[in-house]
Amino acid sequence: MEDLIDLHLHLDGSVPFNTVKKLSKLHHFPLISDDKLHQKLSVSDNCHNLNEYLEKFAFPLKLMQTKTDLELIVYELLRDLRKQGCIYVEMRFAPQLHTQKELTQEEAIRACEIGYKNFLNWQAVLRDGKPALHANFILCCMRLRGNEKENFETVELAHKLMPITHVVGIDLAGAETPEFAIHKYSKLFAKAKELGVPYTIHAGEAMGPNSIREALALGAKRIGHGIRCIEDQNLVNKLAKDKITLECCATSNLNTKVFDRLTKYPVRELLHEGVHVTLNTDNMTVSHTNLPTEYRRLEVKTGLLASEEKEMMKNSIQASFASPKEKQRLTALLG
Repeated sequence: MEDLIDLHLHLDGSVPFNTVKKLSKLHHFPLISDDKLHQKLSVSDNCHNLNEYLEKFAFPLKLMQTKTDLELIVYELLRDLRKQGCIYVEMRFAPQLHTQKELTQEEAIRACEIGYKNFLNWQAVLRDGKPALHANFILCCMRLRGNEKENFETVELAHKLMPITHVVGIDLAGAETPEFAIHKYSKLFAKAKELGVPYTIHAGEAMGPNSIREALALGAKRIGHGIRCIEDQNLVNKLAKDKITLECCATSNLNTKVFDRLTKYPVRELLHEGVHVTLNTDNMTVSHTNLPTEYRRLEVKTGLLASEEKEMMKNSIQASFASPKEKQRLTALLG
């Protein structure tokens, strides 16, 4: 596959390995072997569930607390993505998780924006004949205890910065548990709707179909993961009828034991049911993957066809929070 689109990519789960090494040295972290560093950053085949998976974010977050950190990570990650053949990415991060030192949420967002502009400057002088990679940012609100104020600040900042930066929407991320059930965030998404901020919501990963229904009840048109809809045929029918987009992430779902093997991963089945399925990476470093790898794995394990891959790309374009002009560019590139 070439000319790829990733709608569901977490910045803190996708910090390039070599960038981690640079920042570890910059911050004077103790030197460790590459093997041990990989163990800190990526899950093994023995990962048991989503909560264990989320533990891999602790170390990279220590390297994401200054302007220099965030600028470099965004710049180098986008360079890697372009080399992989990506033409559009929606990169998501939680600004409130980058305020452990001197940064405010807004300063963290603006640092990521500078990183993107540095990438654009680098890309502008290339003469390799490849299509340009464009990026936008989705700001994550978090399922945490006692952070309601921070979540509402994230929504307000999205509204403030959307006209002047590449912020295009918000998300709700974090551990899927009954304590943080989606319906408890109804006021947050009512505020987003009031301000005209687009949103997607993580659901249907660690928790089942009912979590997806809760996200739909809050007005979500995109669902982060959502793959467990397959457990409820009535829900599958509703998703198809209402043209709800699923941001599926195959290797990540295998890591968190949502599925025990990729041969069972139901993207083809959902496509044939008329569901707007897309394929994404989720966390490139934590899951030790990239988007070309995701497509190759599903081709081998599920028999995914080129025509089905193109259909998923079209779904990605339609569901993206990109401008109409950018959607036209992506459609023309897809052919």
